[in-house]
Amino acid sequence: MSDYRFTGEVWLYRGTGPWHFVTLPFDLTDEIDERTTQVQHGFGSVKVEVAVGSSTWTTSLFPSDSVKSYILPLKKQVRTAEGFAAGDTITVSLRLVDL
Repeated sequence: MSDYRFTGEVWLYRGTGPWHFVTLPFDLTDEIDERTTQVQHGFGSVKVEVAVGSSTWTTSLFPSDSVKSYILPLKKQVRTAEGFAAGDTITVSLRLVDL
């Protein structure tokens, strides 16, 4: 299923809602950005299919100026089903959808 596989720490965005994210490694961000230049959507987002543990879903990666990388939002249903929270390290597989 995956074009990419990585591990990262789950972090909590302390803005208007309790969003959880994982930041992609810089080398993956650079490659994904190069591969998706023609298919990026609003705000530079990139559609992906994601797997964490036994959970799969479709979402988008979003470029973040503050971390200089793509960030991946993690649904509450997935966090609950897979039993992880902010501060945990997870393994993520993802596939670019629009290529």
